Amino acid sequence: MSTQISPDWPKTEAEALSLQKEMANKVIETPLDRTVHTIGGLDVAYDEESDELVAALSRFDYPSVQHVASHTSRGKTAFPYVPGLFSFRELPAVLPLFAQCDRAFWPDVIICDGHGRIHPRRFGLACHLGVLLDWPVIGCAKNHLCGEWEMPAEPRGSWSPVVMDGETIGAALRTQNGVNPIFVSVGNRITLEEAIGFVLNTSPKYRLPETTRAADAAVRAALAKT
Repeated sequence: MSTQISPDWPKTEAEALSLQKEMANKVIETPLDRTVHTIGGLDVAYDEESDELVAALSRFDYPSVQHVASHTSRGKTAFPYVPGLFSFRELPAVLPLFAQCDRAFWPDVIICDGHGRIHPRRFGLACHLGVLLDWPVIGCAKNHLCGEWEMPAEPRGSWSPVVMDGETIGAALRTQNGVNPIFVSVGNRITLEEAIGFVLNTSPKYRLPETTRAADAAVRAALAKT
């Protein structure tokens, strides 16, 4: 488990690509090994006038989906803007959220506003975070990144597989009747079916999970105070 950026954090695109391909093999897709009493949401936003990032972690009771608290941390971008390598840019602001509190207080499952296995190298932000923390993480993104998929049926709960190179890497999930689907994938230590269930259960009213909405509100409030 690591909650710190290592001194040899990649500085170039080639270094990041090499590490990403290596770490993708460390993602564990397995049924949850715990009863879930709390669930969290993670979001990251940028200060447009600087190279500063704000990350937020929301915490909810589960299955009631009652908001308990949200916490934020700040960091500097440690990597240039390169599509597909966002985790190297954003994790310096994210990891302090977990370093500042005891592991016992981490949400049992974390829903990350970003992709997991739906990624050209099967290693999006949710996977990177999950492997570093050795923790159950779900990727939940608003937009399609890669892979082939078909529009799911209209009713809430319908989903269709996202497939790349013959492998199912995630799901296009309809969280509300008739709204655009969101894209769910494994980050670490969870199955796709479980990930779909948690995202759907935390999205009782809106397209995005309440966990993501709370984390987004927290980063926006923090940026407004900058």
